[in-house]
Amino acid sequence: MAWRFAHFDELTPREVHDLFQLRVAVFVLEQNCPFQDVDGVDPLSWHLMGSSGGELQAYCRLVPAGLKYREASIGRVTTAASVRRTGAGRALMAEALARAEALWPKQPLRIGAQAYLQRFYEGFGFRRVSDEYLEDGIPHIEMLKA
Repeated sequence: MAWRFAHFDELTPREVHDLFQLRVAVFVLEQNCPFQDVDGVDPLSWHLMGSSGGELQAYCRLVPAGLKYREASIGRVTTAASVRRTGAGRALMAEALARAEALWPKQPLRIGAQAYLQRFYEGFGFRRVSDEYLEDGIPHIEMLKA
């Protein structure tokens, strides 16, 4: 997988199209969850995209502190259905954490994770710091990596 990491202002129109296409395919269509994906945070964030064969297969955004949470965060973590269970999600998170450390050395990261992914994120050093709550009808938890 080839990685591209860029601030929103550096993305091409095609990259913006592709990242929104993947996010809608997964979060809106697959998870049957209509929600306002375009939330005003993207233009202020960094975007990590993993592609192979010209197709976007893995994506997340790195959000500076003070926008979503007091801490910096990683969000909209997703992989295309075609690469699930191949290690692509783990590769994406490892790359995202390395990029976050380069941007914000030794700073904590907070995520709002779908509750069923708690063990996945614990494998990267996150710990649960909230009760379960519903976000757009899906159980979520907040997790922190100190």
